[in-house]
Amino acid sequence: MKFDRKKMLPSEFFIPCSECQAGQMHRTRVVYYTWLGEDLITVPDFPAWVCDVCGRREYDLNALNQLSLILSPNAGKTTVRQRRISPKTTPRPKSRRASRAE
Repeated sequence: MKFDRKKMLPSEFFIPCSECQAGQMHRTRVVYYTWLGEDLITVPDFPAWVCDVCGRREYDLNALNQLSLILSPNAGKTTVRQRRISPKTTPRPKSRRASRAE
């Protein structure tokens, strides 16, 4: 039987647990908790891999990156690039080279 990864649903794909080595990690959605300063932030339906034996959770890296962008203090603010001004230099006088004798 040929293994076709494209036909498998995410909930059917398993990876071995890196913590207990006995369980299988299943892709599922969980509630993600994090602290932002003194505020507790909860995110429902967050993608994660959860072990069916020990319960270890490994969160989806792409989802974590997107969440960190959203929770960034600069989120929603327009960024203005400051123009870099180079210091003015005085032009050097051109040196005269001796012409080559032919």
